[in-house]
Amino acid sequence: MSAVLAFLGLLAVAAGAGFFVAGTAGVIRFPDTPSRLHALTKADNLGLGLVVLGLLPFVPGWFFALKLLLVWALVLLSGATAAQLIAERVRGPEPPA
Repeated sequence: MSAVLAFLGLLAVAAGAGFFVAGTAGVIRFPDTPSRLHALTKADNLGLGLVVLGLLPFVPGWFFALKLLLVWALVLLSGATAAQLIAERVRGPEPPA
């Protein structure tokens, strides 16, 4: 592995950590639940994507890289689903038409 690739990987991990911090600040600072959920899911998904991208040059083989990408995909799906369920629970059911 080249030093440039290692540096770019570490840079991506650092940027991902920055997005995690920004998402946490959004959860603390935003006034209502939908805004907090939006900040949390968007920033954390992008942060995790950058962390996975930054870790890919350091994995020993394609199997481990595939596992990292699969974890990221599962977190994307579960985070979006959980945010929708929480927002619906907070907002309440739609009135019948």
